[in-house]
Amino acid sequence: MNRAALFDVDGTLTDTNHLHVTCWWEALRQGGHDVAMHDIHRAIGLPGEDLLAHLLGEDRDADEDGALSAAHDTLYGTYLDRLPSLDAAADLLRELDRRGWRVVLVTSAQQTELDALRRAVDADDAITATASADEVQKGKPAPDPVHHALGLADAPAHGSVFVGDSIWDMRAGSRADVACVGLLCGGIPRADLEEAGARAVYRHPADLLARLDDSPFAGLGH
Repeated sequence: MNRAALFDVDGTLTDTNHLHVTCWWEALRQGGHDVAMHDIHRAIGLPGEDLLAHLLGEDRDADEDGALSAAHDTLYGTYLDRLPSLDAAADLLRELDRRGWRVVLVTSAQQTELDALRRAVDADDAITATASADEVQKGKPAPDPVHHALGLADAPAHGSVFVGDSIWDMRAGSRADVACVGLLCGGIPRADLEEAGARAVYRHPADLLARLDDSPFAGLGH
């Protein structure tokens, strides 16, 4: 039976959450919306349209969504050639691959951004596939992206693990009946990740790698 190691990317494998916060803050400011960075940070991990609905409300002028997202993408695009990966992110993916896990990235990033993120992580040799929000009807926190990723890995939910840094990751994984592991490096508190479904929480990829033999990966690896 195949085992899937599913990973969010922004804030989980790359240190990019706060870049997104800044870019969304400026894009919203340009569009005439005053939204606190703290609130934007809590929404990172949602697909763009859902993020805007979460921040501005369902009754917003949705005709603005395209312009706001384009402004964010333009601002964020200035960082694409220097996105920072988190320490030991590539080592973690390669170790799981070595142990027989099928590594799949589960992300809301568009293709250009995803290509840059994969370059930053620099572990393509360990990645089996990528599940994008564009390929499913609903993005996180719906379970659709996780179900899609499991299909790409040809692995069942039972025995698979989803690693992420946001409550949206934990909720999506839990709704798909996958064991969830939270990382604190995205800036979300431990209690919030646990309440959203995290079975275990680690500081960052290096911490998870160092404690892999005592993690849910070890418990589900047989």
